[in-house]
Amino acid sequence: MSFSLSPAQINLLIAAMSAISGFLSVVLVTWPYLMPDTLGARMKQVKDEREAIRRRERSKLMGDAPSLRTRPKKIFKDILDRLNLWEEINNTGMVKKLRMAGYRGQGPIVTFVAAQVIIPGVIFIATALFAFVIPKQADYPFFAKLSAVMATTLIGYYLPGLYVRNTVNKRQKAIRRSWPDALDLLLICVESGMGLESALAKVADEIVAQCPELAQEFALMTAELSYLPERHKAYENLAERTGLDAVKALVVALSQSEKYGTSLGQSLRVLAQETRDQRMSLAEKKAHALPPKLTVPMILFFLPVLFAIIMTPALIQVFAIR
Repeated sequence: MSFSLSPAQINLLIAAMSAISGFLSVVLVTWPYLMPDTLGARMKQVKDEREAIRRRERSKLMGDAPSLRTRPKKIFKDILDRLNLWEEINNTGMVKKLRMAGYRGQGPIVTFVAAQVIIPGVIFIATALFAFVIPKQADYPFFAKLSAVMATTLIGYYLPGLYVRNTVNKRQKAIRRSWPDALDLLLICVESGMGLESALAKVADEIVAQCPELAQEFALMTAELSYLPERHKAYENLAERTGLDAVKALVVALSQSEKYGTSLGQSLRVLAQETRDQRMSLAEKKAHALPPKLTVPMILFFLPVLFAIIMTPALIQVFAIR
């Protein structure tokens, strides 16, 4: 049985196929206008929102970051001039602590030294008035009141140092928490072919929303790499400003990479894995230390309530029978 088409049927089939092809071509051309790309629009919206967050965080960072050219206030300079305390500015330990806390330049140093003079003086005057002038305190012995005044004055002297130490601890904690992610970003930038300065600038730009403190340090390191005559000095300054062992390990890796030509990518990969393992071990350590810490609160607050709930119905029945 043979199947054959007449010329009219063949022409009709060709016309139908041509019409279908033309229709599909029109649909293909007009499809982006008929069905807009919502995924692309959403991705563009997410990208614009991310850039807006980065700009906002960057402006906040630049607004909150202490400038290297900050000048001390005149009242603080007058206090240091009258008391001849300018030699305290050269105290390297104090300057190092202030840098680790994020305070750079001469202005914060002068403010810190002046605060060590002003705060104890204010506290001494306030406690002396409270102890010796207010009549209600006249019953206490003289030496007891004098000891209280001297103790509070001594505490006032150490208050600026405690504040700086607390700021250093918070800053180190924030940097330590974001350090593995920063190393991963730096590794990606370096292995993609970017130079170290460009990679540091890119990482500082990307991580500013997560950790502004680390973004400040990377930005400052990038600037120091541009104008310092010796590059290893910029690495050492980064380790000194942070005071973290993980940052010191990165400084050693960067110095060895420039001195001996070793692979920086492999070193960054190993450092990122080590810091991530350290962060996980620290979290596990805190989790293991939680049960002993909860023992006393449970004894003080949980068990009395539990005993009250268990014993109250029995006591109610006993008193009801009586």
